[in-house]
Amino acid sequence: MKPLKYLIGLILSLAIAITLVVPPATATGVYDLPVLNAGSSIWVVDQANTISLSNENELSNQLSKLAENTGNEVRLIAVRRLDYDTTIKSLADDIFGKWYPTPETQANQIILVVDTFTNNTALRQGEGTKGLLTDDIATSIIKETVAIPLRDGAKYNQAFLDASDRLVAVLSGNPDPGPPATQEINIESTFTSAEDTDDANATTWVIVLLVLATAIPMATYFWYIGLPGR
Repeated sequence: MKPLKYLIGLILSLAIAITLVVPPATATGVYDLPVLNAGSSIWVVDQANTISLSNENELSNQLSKLAENTGNEVRLIAVRRLDYDTTIKSLADDIFGKWYPTPETQANQIILVVDTFTNNTALRQGEGTKGLLTDDIATSIIKETVAIPLRDGAKYNQAFLDASDRLVAVLSGNPDPGPPATQEINIESTFTSAEDTDDANATTWVIVLLVLATAIPMATYFWYIGLPGR
């Protein structure tokens, strides 16, 4: 038994050592992504493989036309998970700084980054687009347009399509279509409240006691004087 215990201990030690030494293969930092720049023809970087090919083509066509018509460039990025000690915001900042290293190249650039491991999202933009894409709209895109489909069954295709539609509308100077509508559940119509349950129980007990109060004396009376043949 002792050799077996030693072998198991050795295997566990090796497994722990490998886990500590070798970083997760799927973790992503800025240097794991392709280097793009202003004017690049790549609009979607899907390292997490969450977007279907047809939707990726649709997004690319939509964002390409936006850049051609307005000069505003939007790029959508999906990563599997983040490197240790990296947040979604710091990754977005690193990507933005590496892809567009000067204020001039940053001016009309927007990137939207989603970490599919945590579903955290960050949006980074240059100064030239803030007149159209205000902070309030940018926050709403992150917390509603993207977050709602991800919360409702990790619908990444819908999240990116909805975000792209909204960004294109706003950056084209059109009215903001707003976040997707959410369906509210009327809990009162679905569940009985505790107060209603207590009232119903009390009513039931009152009826039962009234029936018993009437039936028992009558049964007793007929038992003594009314039973046929007694």
